Amino acid sequence: MGAIQQTDVLIIGAGPSGSSAAALLRQKGYQVTVIEKQYFPRFSIGESLLPQSMVFLEEAGLLETVRTHVDECAFQFKNGASFLKGKQRSFYDFTQKFSEGPGTTWQVRRADFDHLLAQQAQKMGADVHFGHEVSAVDVESAHPVLTVKNEQGQDYQIQAKFLLDASGFGRILPKFLDLESPSDFPVRRAVFTHIEDGILDDPEFDREKILIAVHEKDPRAWYWLIPFADGRSSFGIVAEQDFFEKYGYDGSADYDLEALQKRILADDDSLSHVLRNAKHDTPVRTLVGYSADVKHLAARNYALLGNAGEFLDPVFSSGVTIALKSSSLAVPLVDQALQGQPVDWMEQYEKPLRNGIQVFRAYVESWYSGEFQDVVFSKNQDEKIRRMIASLLAGYAWDTSNPIYRNAKQRLSTLAEYCREDLHREPQTDGT
Repeated sequence: MGAIQQTDVLIIGAGPSGSSAAALLRQKGYQVTVIEKQYFPRFSIGESLLPQSMVFLEEAGLLETVRTHVDECAFQFKNGASFLKGKQRSFYDFTQKFSEGPGTTWQVRRADFDHLLAQQAQKMGADVHFGHEVSAVDVESAHPVLTVKNEQGQDYQIQAKFLLDASGFGRILPKFLDLESPSDFPVRRAVFTHIEDGILDDPEFDREKILIAVHEKDPRAWYWLIPFADGRSSFGIVAEQDFFEKYGYDGSADYDLEALQKRILADDDSLSHVLRNAKHDTPVRTLVGYSADVKHLAARNYALLGNAGEFLDPVFSSGVTIALKSSSLAVPLVDQALQGQPVDWMEQYEKPLRNGIQVFRAYVESWYSGEFQDVVFSKNQDEKIRRMIASLLAGYAWDTSNPIYRNAKQRLSTLAEYCREDLHREPQTDGT
């Protein structure tokens, strides 16, 4: 197997959390090695960035490389979110938010976006190994050791002073170290693809916003439509398995997912009208049981970043934001540890990160309970409330000055009750 290779920080995964962590560490002068199983560019969902992400990309020195490739990669300018349910429509403009910070971002093909970030991390000096797969993990000694299989199928070992797991849904450390903890979210399935959307001059469709559409007959199910700048879109359907079974899908591997997606779309008049000219020209994929959690996010010589630690749900596009936030929080602590200073990973990393995740969790749960749906479609929101909600939807889940940050679940429930009262209020005899 040869001599054990050495590095300062070893990162598993070259997605957004891995590349941003590598860039931040290179800014501090550390030797960084990244192990990535796949070859980039590679397909991934999670294409609708949130404005909060722009802060973290700039901090890592990655924002400019994205900005300079916007036209080449057909990244779509994004300034908000639109909602659709039957004849009900609503939208939030992220520039009209409560929190300070950017109010715009992009909707991106992740294959291009992730590749750009990884390439920039390489230019900054990170050593990225594509096509290399982790086959064993040893964190018992002070300096963790990975056994890795290279492109030729040969094993080698590499030791680091600190280990970061940015493996996303691969969840390398949770699997090898028995850290996985079941999510308390119901098991849901996503069925998704890219389409030529055919949306031309539709006054009711805004390419500068993600469209989240509630299924007219089952509010537990929803669609995402994420436009790119070249007339194409990411299109997905999310629901629990029993919803898909109503359309004949039993989860079998050889099922015609494109036909399934078309049947479900056809059963929703409003969204079918938006996509009346769409061409389905890309293989449809599915992902089930993606929500995940872990027993802890960090220990003395390793930490979990992004989806490797916890993934909630795709409904409000929080994945990339959480991934980048985790790198932003973790890297200064890695630096602190490598400088021989004590680090309280629970107090300094896990609790702060999970505080924001809990805010995201509150309105994901509220969405599926129907409460947040009542809020977004309500016509009875004053401007202050709208600005607070816009901040959450824009990814500012760590803004402690936002009143909704404190006890978010209860505040959203109270707001939903108010909106429901307005929805069912009987009209007055004078017509008001």
